[in-house]
Amino acid sequence: MEQETTDRSAPSRPFGRLRRQRRPRIWFELLLIAVSYSVYSYIRNAVPEQAQVAQRHAQQIWELQEDMGLAVELAINHAVNDITWLIVSLNYFYATLHFVVTIAVLVWLFRSHPGRYGATRLVLFATTGVALLGYYLYPLAPPRLMEGMDFIDTGLIHQTWGSLSSESMQSVSNQYAAMPSMHIGWSVWCGLTIAVLARARWLRVLGALYPVATLFVIVATANHFWLDAVGGLICLAFGFAVSWAWYGRPCYRLPREVVPPETVPVPVPARRPASGDRRGPGEADGGPDGPGGGGPGGGGPEPDRPDGAPGHGGPDGARTRHDGTDGPVHDGGGGAGTPPGVPEGTPDGTPDDGEARTGTKDHVGDDAPGGSTTVGDPGRLPKQDRPEKAHAPSAHR
Repeated sequence: MEQETTDRSAPSRPFGRLRRQRRPRIWFELLLIAVSYSVYSYIRNAVPEQAQVAQRHAQQIWELQEDMGLAVELAINHAVNDITWLIVSLNYFYATLHFVVTIAVLVWLFRSHPGRYGATRLVLFATTGVALLGYYLYPLAPPRLMEGMDFIDTGLIHQTWGSLSSESMQSVSNQYAAMPSMHIGWSVWCGLTIAVLARARWLRVLGALYPVATLFVIVATANHFWLDAVGGLICLAFGFAVSWAWYGRPCYRLPREVVPPETVPVPVPARRPASGDRRGPGEADGGPDGPGGGGPGGGGPEPDRPDGAPGHGGPDGARTRHDGTDGPVHDGGGGAGTPPGVPEGTPDGTPDDGEARTGTKDHVGDDAPGGSTTVGDPGRLPKQDRPEKAHAPSAHR
């Protein structure tokens, strides 16, 4: 096999250079996250609130959960609100960890898993982007804003800083962008990333528990129905699909480090010699005695003979006889000295009628013991009648 140098980094698919892993740059990532979240917030809050439509959708969700026997939000909301320290903690969990944990996971990926950072970040971006369609197509009032229901707005009652219920947040935030829940979409993204990539067991356990805790928080604070969480999971699945389609494999299966583009040798089949390329003895693959040689045991062509006769073509170095039959043909003393055009056989050019020669004497008919016809086979003669071996002159010197 020969080796040919090729560039493995050359793009083989559309947008191949954009798909290729690159080491992230801190300034670019900070700028990208800031701009992306600003655009997301602007579009999310620019969607018409459509209060009446949002109230009608909330009633539909509540009735659907009642039909399923899973309308649990009201009971949980009232039970947790009676424990002040717990509900205040949950309010701050909802207002802060949604951003803090997500940013912390991004930084950890940037530092410890640069090869997976771009693909995993794309999951988060695609999840958040498709959620905007839900906010526009299906405005939904959260439970705390439902009319005719007894849900408690815990953030407003306990005056939680940063809560969407505060007057400052109500003026800049779309209160009816509840379906899908990005608290669930982002928390499951964080939890999966930590559980799959972290080495410490306790950290993997925390990663698995984080989205479960988030689900409890959004229900207890009356900010979402649990069906909103299902919408968030659907958006997250879309994000993973986009990343997989772009990079060709799941984001967590990519190399941990960025593999630099390099030129590597790739084995390619050896080129066959062009027609008319004649090789001398020992130049064929395997040498004169190898698989391609013309020596003993070789199945390849014999080097050109000076008399133009055909070379070895059969097994064990046997040559084809001039009468068209197969069998051993010996030079009989006239090998290399046989002039061109004279049939190979006796030195005087007498045609060989099919008898194989031993190099000294033929035994035909009555010359063989027992009157049987033996053609030039000294192995069948009695030991005392066997001729001594004569060394025929070598055809190749």
